[in-house]
Amino acid sequence: MRNLICGLALIAGAGPALATGLEIDVAGGASGTVVIDLFEDAAPEHVEQVAALAESGAYNGVVFHRVIDGFMAQTGDVQYGRAGGDLSLAGTGGSDRADLPAEFSDRPFGRGTVGMARAADPNSANSQFFIMFAPAPHLDGQYTVIGEVTDGMDVIDAIKRGEGGSGAVSDSPDIMEAVRVTE
Repeated sequence: MRNLICGLALIAGAGPALATGLEIDVAGGASGTVVIDLFEDAAPEHVEQVAALAESGAYNGVVFHRVIDGFMAQTGDVQYGRAGGDLSLAGTGGSDRADLPAEFSDRPFGRGTVGMARAADPNSANSQFFIMFAPAPHLDGQYTVIGEVTDGMDVIDAIKRGEGGSGAVSDSPDIMEAVRVTE
């Protein structure tokens, strides 16, 4: 109901504009700003959730906890992925907001695509997202695409890689130092 009310307010010209992007300042071994264009047309509920978390500061100080060379870099665990804390559970948490129903689209998972991480249940995405290093067509139609990197892919390419098949980063992970919503 809240999304319907927000949508009606936007149609009427009142209320906040939808987020159109994110700027992420990355710190650690990788350093720089990543600019992401958000696809509110393809995944409006997911974009609203990510934007709300970013605006509240929830993503600031969250690590890239799972980074698999040649595949993707995952971050966004606002519950257990905070820098300086015990990261042993990083990747298992979410936020205080509800999980989201899948918003699958025909947008492919190419280099720079941003997708929502989830558990086995397709309707379990919450706060975590990942950025693709390379195309992964096996993810197409299986995960919600929320955006794409339009600048700063060199920063993503420099993010510290994890170990083993899981790509867990256990020692000095790179951090989303600050995340800003752009309109």
